[in-house]
Amino acid sequence: MRTPQETPETPTGRIDRFLAYTALALAAASIICFFAIIIGTATGMDQASFGSGAWPFIAALPLFGLPLAFVMIIALLIITFVRRGRAGKRS
Repeated sequence: MRTPQETPETPTGRIDRFLAYTALALAAASIICFFAIIIGTATGMDQASFGSGAWPFIAALPLFGLPLAFVMIIALLIITFVRRGRAGKRS
């Protein structure tokens, strides 16, 4: 009876954890800001009200945070695939 070959586990590096947790935090913060804008609009805030205080940052975070989180996830996938490919060639 044949046993399946065990593939060596690739260790997770510091950059992997950084990319994963930062992408998660950026995406979560962007979604929270998106809902804050929806709630602010629903409560009767007009466009002039969104131009003062913390609202410009809240409005800009989803514009930059979600694409940046997407790019970080793609980079994490590429790093993982390259690492697994190199580990597969060694074994």
